[in-house]
Amino acid sequence: MFILTDREPEKTPLRDIAERLKKAQGMQDGNAGRSATGRFDSSSLGMGLRIGVEMVAALVVGLGIGWLLDAWLDTKPWLMVVFFFLGAGAGVMNVYRAITGIGLAPGYKKPTAKARDEDGTDLDA
Repeated sequence: MFILTDREPEKTPLRDIAERLKKAQGMQDGNAGRSATGRFDSSSLGMGLRIGVEMVAALVVGLGIGWLLDAWLDTKPWLMVVFFFLGAGAGVMNVYRAITGIGLAPGYKKPTAKARDEDGTDLDA
């Protein structure tokens, strides 16, 4: 026979997994990046702004370099078109790096001797 008491049921590993699954399913239902109030977390907003700025800055720099070179070498508009595409490629690469976290390590770690041997090059020279 079951006895009803006021205390909470024990937290078993299965209940813990069930709670984590519910939390993950809630994140997949469109609540990812939102807090309990329905607003975006500052980290999500910051990442979105960073991606936008990275893309626009790369395009502006590419167009600027192309425009200056076109004015100097009198090759309008060819170098501006070339540098537009180079800037767009750089922007896409920066966005990819930002999303995957490449280059965010706190320090540079030199490859081990084994990695240098496999590569066949001496990186210390």
